[in-house]
Amino acid sequence: MKLQKVCDYHAMSIAGAAIIYEKAAPVLKAGKSFNLGLATGNTMIELYSILADRFNKDGIDLSKLNTWNLDEYALDDNHAVSTDHPLSYRRYMFEKLFNKFLPERNFKAEQAHFPDPADPEKFDRELEAAGGLDLQLLGIGFNGHIAFNEPEKESDISVEDFGALPTRVLPLTQETIDQNTKVTANGDMSLVPRFAATMGMKPILQAREELLLACFAEQEAPLTRMLTENRATPELPASYLLKHDNFTLIYTADKIDLEQFL
Repeated sequence: MKLQKVCDYHAMSIAGAAIIYEKAAPVLKAGKSFNLGLATGNTMIELYSILADRFNKDGIDLSKLNTWNLDEYALDDNHAVSTDHPLSYRRYMFEKLFNKFLPERNFKAEQAHFPDPADPEKFDRELEAAGGLDLQLLGIGFNGHIAFNEPEKESDISVEDFGALPTRVLPLTQETIDQNTKVTANGDMSLVPRFAATMGMKPILQAREELLLACFAEQEAPLTRMLTENRATPELPASYLLKHDNFTLIYTADKIDLEQFL
């Protein structure tokens, strides 16, 4: 694991965008495909603006960039929210990243993939057929979740079985609903859907590179626990990243103190 301290949100955004660009650009310049796993939320907004600007300024052909989003909200266990829903992740991605690509960069809407609650297994099949993720960008929930893979008790599921979870639809915990109400819904709980289609732990962990960004004070507790215990547990889903051979964690020192682990 590589643990990188930066001073603030802006520095984190620059550092994260640089890692993604430096991995993807040479591959795309060579005319090869690059599979990029994407996350949403306030953590990623400036990073996406910086990344789009670099792709545009350097004239990178994005026709072979395929993106795979971690999740999408759902109305129930079979229907995704519409793209006009204020919290739609599809809407977020087009507003924050895809629409910022210049037309001559050749990125098409069909290159963006999202889990579909009507057929979540299709997402895993298509991702596997595409060769898996080259790099997965992640945030961490205040309870330690990644994507919407929520914590589960070790008495309910084994470490191995949790790590093998596929893409699926699941109800959101009240803790996550409360968190997203505060962070993304401006305090309006009625806006937050109660279900989500989420990329499973298995395809996330199979990515060839993992990049986790953290910039909220509330993330210090799960990160501290993860680094202190230093083992994978379903009770802290992000802890599985510690087992990965190519994992980078970037955190902002103005909100999070992980100095003891450097």
